[in-house]
Amino acid sequence: MRFVIIGAGRVGLRTARVLREEGHEVTVIERDETTVRRARNEEFSVVEGDGSREAVLEEAGVGEADAVGALTGDMNVNFTACMIAKHHGCRTVMRIDEAYREGIYRKYAEEVDEIVYPERLGAIGAKNALLGGTIRAIADVAPNLQIVELTFTDEAPINGYSISELELPADATVIAFGKRDRPLGIPSEDESLETGDRVVVLADYEVLSEVRQLIVGEPATRAAANAGAGGVN
Repeated sequence: MRFVIIGAGRVGLRTARVLREEGHEVTVIERDETTVRRARNEEFSVVEGDGSREAVLEEAGVGEADAVGALTGDMNVNFTACMIAKHHGCRTVMRIDEAYREGIYRKYAEEVDEIVYPERLGAIGAKNALLGGTIRAIADVAPNLQIVELTFTDEAPINGYSISELELPADATVIAFGKRDRPLGIPSEDESLETGDRVVVLADYEVLSEVRQLIVGEPATRAAANAGAGGVN
């Protein structure tokens, strides 16, 4: 596949490396001279210029690209680039940063195919390391929704129940299940829930603490603290 990455900073260049390692064709757009040199030293095809200008995007091959990743630290540049790329029929991915607010997310989410928030992804990784092996945040899919993988413990109130008997809060649903040491898959209603089994749940932040109490067996106060106070900040 062919990709155009706008921004050769920390996020953009790492993304370009991963894509290239997987055998994809990558062109990078960058306007900072020092950063351009760094990307060229890594033997990337680089177009020097402003990624929010259509002429620059066309020079980078947006017309033949499968997707454009607007990954600069400037949200205005990223959004403009995505709108131009969308006009050329590309899949669009837009980066947002610490200026994030839920209203901004909602404003832009309908205009692009995907929004990425690198700081939040990094926080998820750190949180997983701190919480240990029974709870693993996978992704934020909206300001108020998160996908989490939880491992059943001996203390879980529903240990020994079946999938059909698992009664999660209204704003939570099971999307995958895996027995101990087996791959995740589509859950079957007859599967028993035992220590070491894993379940992947899509849940509203408001009910995450209840989900944790049921599956991991956390005390209410700790489950509420681990669930966080709401959407992405």
